[in-house]
Amino acid sequence: MTQDEVADLVALVGSRLCHDLVSPLGAIGNGLELLAMAGGGANDEMQLVTESVAHANARLKFFRVAFGQAAGDQRLGHREIVALLDDIALGGRLSFDWQPEGDQARREVKLGFLAVLCLETALPWGGRIIISTAGGGWRLAAEARRTRPDPDLWARLDGGTAPLAPAQVQFGLLATEAARQGRRSGWQITATSAEITF
Repeated sequence: MTQDEVADLVALVGSRLCHDLVSPLGAIGNGLELLAMAGGGANDEMQLVTESVAHANARLKFFRVAFGQAAGDQRLGHREIVALLDDIALGGRLSFDWQPEGDQARREVKLGFLAVLCLETALPWGGRIIISTAGGGWRLAAEARRTRPDPDLWARLDGGTAPLAPAQVQFGLLATEAARQGRRSGWQITATSAEITF
C-alpha cells in the first residue's frame, strides 16, 4: 500500500467515524429540545448536558473536515467555516480570527484545521489563533500569555520522528497531507506565540 493509499484510508476512517457519530448526537440534541419544550429542561443539569452535546457536535463537524476525506474540488463557504470555528470556541479558552475571504478549497481548509489542532496543543491555557492567506500560502499565528513548547513534537512537521500519542496525531497527519498537496510546512514556537505556515 502506498503512502497516498494509507492517507486515503485514514481519511476514510475519519469520515466514517464522524458520520456514524453525527446521527446519535443529533438525536440526543433533539431529545433535549423536546424535554425543554415539555418543561423538563430548565435545570442546571439539563443545561450542562445541552451545552456538552452542542460542543461535541461542533468538535465532530470540525474533525470531519480535519480528519475526513477532501476529494476533488470540494469547497467550504466562508460563513460555514467561521460558524464552525465560533462553535468550537464557545465555552473554551481559544478564540479564532478567520481572515481568508470567500469560499476555500476543502483540502486547504483540512490543512488549516489540522494546523489549528497542532496549535491547540501549545495553548493549554488559552489564546487566540489568527488564520490568514497571502500569495497562495497560509499562515496560522497563535498568541498567548504563555505556551507549552515541545520542539521534538513540533519537529514532526518537518520530518522528525518523535513518537506520537493519540492526542498528537494531527502532527503526523499535517506533515503527510501537506506533502501530498505539494506544500512544505514551516513552524516556530516561543514562550508566548506559535506559528505554522504551509
